[in-house]
Amino acid sequence: MTANPAATFLPHDLQQALLVGRVWRKFSTRAGEIEGPCVVLVRNGEVLDITASAATTADLFEREDLIAFARAVSGESLGSVEALIEATLRAGPADAPRLLAPNDVQAIKACGVTFAVSLIERVIEEQAGGDPAKAQEVRATIAATIGTDLSKIRPGSEAAMKLKAELERRGAWSQYMEVGIGPDAEVFSKSQPMSAVGLGADIGLLAASNWNNPEPEIVLAVNSRGEIVGATLGNDVNLRDIEGRSALLLGKCKDNNASCSIGPFIRLFDDTFNLDTVRTTSVSLRVEGADDDFVLDGVSHMSEISRDPQDLVSQTWGRHHQYPDGFMLFLGTMFSPIKDRDTPGGGFTHHLGDTVTISARELGALVNTVQLSTEVTPWTFGVRALYRNLAQRGLLQAS
Repeated sequence: MTANPAATFLPHDLQQALLVGRVWRKFSTRAGEIEGPCVVLVRNGEVLDITASAATTADLFEREDLIAFARAVSGESLGSVEALIEATLRAGPADAPRLLAPNDVQAIKACGVTFAVSLIERVIEEQAGGDPAKAQEVRATIAATIGTDLSKIRPGSEAAMKLKAELERRGAWSQYMEVGIGPDAEVFSKSQPMSAVGLGADIGLLAASNWNNPEPEIVLAVNSRGEIVGATLGNDVNLRDIEGRSALLLGKCKDNNASCSIGPFIRLFDDTFNLDTVRTTSVSLRVEGADDDFVLDGVSHMSEISRDPQDLVSQTWGRHHQYPDGFMLFLGTMFSPIKDRDTPGGGFTHHLGDTVTISARELGALVNTVQLSTEVTPWTFGVRALYRNLAQRGLLQAS
């Protein structure tokens, strides 16, 4: 998939980072060999299988002594993290260890319209009715009506409510404006527990979509107590034409085979990396075409987010909604590509075979290849399969 050295997929300060992931590998049991997922910890560049101490990443994140535990726990060495990444990305033996998405039984939630730029693009999708050919004209009209810089408007503030009233007076209000500058964030269910794909996997598009794009985002890992324990990268694959026809089609757009990519690892919050780091992180995107010479580059600066990540977590979890197994939360993106690809004024859409790379210095890089949701490997290993597998390996115990 890529000739990049393995180090480019890892945090720039790997030796200081505590990374949590999941690996599919073979095990020897009394009943014979069996395959399954294991929880791994990357410490000083070494991959340790710690499944005997934490059967799932959700279990691991519940520990009140998480950082002390991660620094001290022993496990079976699986070698260097660079070797694991190389094994994941190359077309090697089917039974070779490979990285999975780092989350397992957690709910997968996502926030939308958290950046001013993406807010404008969502309004354009709506006004264009999902037709990419109309987007350029609509973009110019909206810019003339409301401008394109809403970054200084704090959602839910008095200034935001005055802007809302003015836009309503002009007949320019949108449901996307409501969640973009109103008091309530858009929080939706992105995907199902155990359905996310990880580094090196295919990501899926619906065949019916002709206008779509990647959404590079930071994803927070949150435990059942609402505590943010770490962060990773994600691709909240977006079908602009289908959602543009109706926001009620959001579920159809967002939750399909391989439409959610997360990884490569969750970096735990400690004294070298925390929520303040996330607030200043820049997330880069690169799309490289397989059937043309097209290259697209972009970047999202978390410093420009309209809603603070802690506020987004609070709007997701609280007395109004609990998550007993914890949850992963996509924070949204400011990146909505408009660079023409196939026709002048037609904007960007994926081609099958595109390579998508999402990266951040503090988190590494997540690389996937674009295919159809109907053609990727079917999702068959769910929560029940996970617990059957753990039981076969003697790893389940009452807590």
